[in-house]
Amino acid sequence: MARRRAIREKLLLGALLLGVMVTVLWASGFLGIYSYRWLVRDLSCRAAELPLASELGECVGMLRLAHARALAADEAEEESFLSGLRATEAALEAYRQELAAFELDDTRLADRTREAGTAQRISDCLATIDSIARQHAADPAEADLPSASRGMLLAVGPHLEALAALSAELPSFLQQRLHDLSSDVRTRYRTLIITTWAAALTAIGLLAAIGVLTYRWVFRPLRLLGHGSRRVASGDFAYRIQLDTRDEMAELADAFNDMTERFQEIRDDLDRQVQERTREVIRGEQLASVGFLAAGVAHEINNPLASIAMCAESLESRIEELAPGAADAEVARRYLSLIQSEAFRCKGITEKLLDFSRLGEVRRQATALMGLVADVVEMLRHVGRFAGRSIEIEEGADVLVMVNPQEIKQVVLNLLVNALDSIDEKGKVRVAAKRSGGEAVLTFTDDGCGMTEEVREHLFEPFFTRRKTGQGTGLGLSIVHRIVTDHGGRIQAASDGPGAGSTFRVVLPLAQVGAEAATARAAADPGGRAA
Repeated sequence: MARRRAIREKLLLGALLLGVMVTVLWASGFLGIYSYRWLVRDLSCRAAELPLASELGECVGMLRLAHARALAADEAEEESFLSGLRATEAALEAYRQELAAFELDDTRLADRTREAGTAQRISDCLATIDSIARQHAADPAEADLPSASRGMLLAVGPHLEALAALSAELPSFLQQRLHDLSSDVRTRYRTLIITTWAAALTAIGLLAAIGVLTYRWVFRPLRLLGHGSRRVASGDFAYRIQLDTRDEMAELADAFNDMTERFQEIRDDLDRQVQERTREVIRGEQLASVGFLAAGVAHEINNPLASIAMCAESLESRIEELAPGAADAEVARRYLSLIQSEAFRCKGITEKLLDFSRLGEVRRQATALMGLVADVVEMLRHVGRFAGRSIEIEEGADVLVMVNPQEIKQVVLNLLVNALDSIDEKGKVRVAAKRSGGEAVLTFTDDGCGMTEEVREHLFEPFFTRRKTGQGTGLGLSIVHRIVTDHGGRIQAASDGPGAGSTFRVVLPLAQVGAEAATARAAADPGGRAA
């Protein structure tokens, strides 16, 4: 199973990529800025040196000019030579101070080792020339001799040539370094361009990666969740959201799918309940219509049936007087007896129709349900046609229900008789009662012939029966349904199919106890009648 990646980890990864991108751009930018700064600093530090080197070279040139004039026997130029020597020394000192100011710099362009060495050699040359001049000035005997001055000038001549050569070297060093700098700078800026492009491409790649990851981890799951919620809101409960992000978004999608599945189950269950309640309402309307019809028909039929029975009985008693010894008297007596039995049978059907259609207030009382069932079972044990068939009552706490005991006995009797008729001689019927919330549930289970779906749908309709003609009226379960409904309960039938047995569940409201029962009785019987 793939490891779950939390959104926090993904956000940290995105922040890390963003940090790397910013760092790369920052490093690239600062590298370019500092490279430019170093170049400008190198150039600026040499910019101050070049005028001083030029000034030193001019001083050396002026010193050589004064030397040449002094050799031309121009005595006034000797003083000019000495003053030029002092100016050259001063220019050299300024140049050396400029070199010392940047001697700690370690850049290539700021490296002044060779300049410092040349300056030192220039200083040595100037010191030698100054020493020769001082010796000439210190000898009074030769100070005024032209030959002595000329000798001094000739002595310093080679040193002046060396001094001129050394001062000419100083700009060449700077020129050489500038030439080297051009190659070095060219390599640097090419490297910097490549680095900048690489940093820019890396930043673009990281930005694209952040965009792709943000779309895959945030925007796409949110879009799928929104689309799925709209599909479910439109009634498509079969739609499922599929996310492979393995994070909280995927957990939310799974929870949404579970919720949708639960909604679908609830919707299907509600549809089933609505269909069942609709069938019950239709069945109730049918039963009410049949009840009103049965009430009128029963009253109209009972009188003719009574007349037929009385006439048949009268004829049967006078058959001997009307035809004594006749051969057909026995046949006529049998037919008259059959007429009477069928008339009484029809009268019994009309009485059941009257029971079925009887409306009005039913007086109820708190009744122990299992005790009532036990009385009915005990009565059926002595019925010969049910011999060998067993009825089991599950043990458990008794349940009090607020019912009319006689009517509920009729319900239990009808259901037990139907169950016993549906099983074979070794069959078994189980009866159980239990409390479920604020209701009592009475269950009748048999291992008999079972029912088809079509039979189950029409089971409580009047005159619907599966028995042979003449063995049932088809009103028993209809009367049971009416009685249970009048008591505020409900009856349900279930079967796995033919040969799989059947189960009937009768649900009745529990009896209230104590003050609640007294209040309920007072509300149901404001006149103060006994329940």
